[in-house]
Amino acid sequence: MEDISTSNSPDIHKAKESSNALIKALWILLGSFFVLLAGVGVILPGLPTTPFLILAAACYIRSSQKLYNWLISNKTFGPYLKNYREGRGIPKKAKILAISMIVLFVGFSVIFGIENLNLKITVGVLGLIGLLYVIFKVPVSKD
Repeated sequence: MEDISTSNSPDIHKAKESSNALIKALWILLGSFFVLLAGVGVILPGLPTTPFLILAAACYIRSSQKLYNWLISNKTFGPYLKNYREGRGIPKKAKILAISMIVLFVGFSVIFGIENLNLKITVGVLGLIGLLYVIFKVPVSKD
């Protein structure tokens, strides 16, 4: 596993762990919850994955260098999180793919897949939040 703390931007990837054990445990618990939600988001259309991973990274950097390193060293989504954290954004193709997948899967789920009106609204709103986040908050890398 790559040692993230020795990257080009060491201060960005250095955990600022809470000295209060209870607060630290709560950050770890919250970060782990966001990782779980992101994992569900990979499978469940309408539930965004990337924002939950970014939130998990934000929680882990306040609680555990080891967990933060594990998250941003992941082969699949680690480089995206690291680039996002460093302000470099994601590749244009990845952003277009993310927007397309959100629209496709949320739209299909709301129109054809879900019968319960409350669930349709919930999935639609979560999908819209994810879509707006990707469009307006996730920068495109200059690579």
